[in-house]
Amino acid sequence: MLPPFVHLGSKTSQGEKPHVCETCGKAFLRSRHLTEHRLIHTGREKPHVCETCGKAYLRSCHLTAHMMIHTGEKPHVCETCGKTFLRSSHLTEHRLIHTEREKPHVCETCGKTFLRSDCLAEHMRIHTGEKPHVCKTCGKAFLWSSQLADHTRTHTGEQPHVCETCGKAFSRTSDLATHTLTHTGEKPHVCETCGKACLRFRDLANHMLIHTGEKTHVCETCGRAFLRSSDLARHVRIHTGEKPHVCETCGMACLRSSDLANHMLIHTGEKPHVCETCGTAFLRTSDLDKHKLTHTGEKPHVCETCGKAFLRSSDLAKHTMTHT
Repeated sequence: MLPPFVHLGSKTSQGEKPHVCETCGKAFLRSRHLTEHRLIHTGREKPHVCETCGKAYLRSCHLTAHMMIHTGEKPHVCETCGKTFLRSSHLTEHRLIHTEREKPHVCETCGKTFLRSDCLAEHMRIHTGEKPHVCKTCGKAFLWSSQLADHTRTHTGEQPHVCETCGKAFSRTSDLATHTLTHTGEKPHVCETCGKACLRFRDLANHMLIHTGEKTHVCETCGRAFLRSSDLARHVRIHTGEKPHVCETCGMACLRSSDLANHMLIHTGEKPHVCETCGTAFLRTSDLDKHKLTHTGEKPHVCETCGKAFLRSSDLAKHTMTHT
């Protein structure tokens, strides 16, 4: 006798689902699907396990779909714009963009609209600051599960996204997309003020500081402010005394890589800075600049007491002593 919740009027033609779960009444087209379903009620182990991350599934098809996360495969392609997706459900949602359907779910904070309520719920985390997806290894939290998946690869070392041009591999699709631009030469982020194009958005953000004059990176020791964090990092070494750039020939340590490059000329004997007037070569640009004054006759160092001018600051210093 059938369980009381199974309808006697179920389909008997094509599409009939004759295999019925004795526990909950759910019906299936094939017996193997019923067998897999029964595991939910028995609490038995999920037999299909991902060898990469250890996640387990009841059905092999679910494991196959999961493996695409690791391989980066996106088999579902939009016929209109060519964008690819991991799952068919994602493609179905994406197609709504092309049909111009109304987006009924509106964010009360910023007014952005969404096709689905769950998408609005995820968006609201931007305003609330909620980060429900937590890394089990280091405890770092993220807004979205996709961000956690990308982050997890920093612990596993997995790099499933490979450049088809040079073979370089990346842990995130966004990093691969940015890298691909190095082959095409495209720089999509353009400054609206001067038209300079940048490869990455963060590069454009740094560039914009030139126009705004904003110096957000402040030294905690002396209060000096800098446009870029990299400039602040170099400045801090003045206080710490750190000199990370070391000459492999004599062991001399330098504050900046440019200082080390100039120092290396002492060992190589190279004099790359050449006077266009007489051909004399110099180790440093500063020495060349001083030399050029001998051709122009310019004497930039002037005594504040008597007005006498000198070619070099050292000569002015000696002369100043005659007034004391």
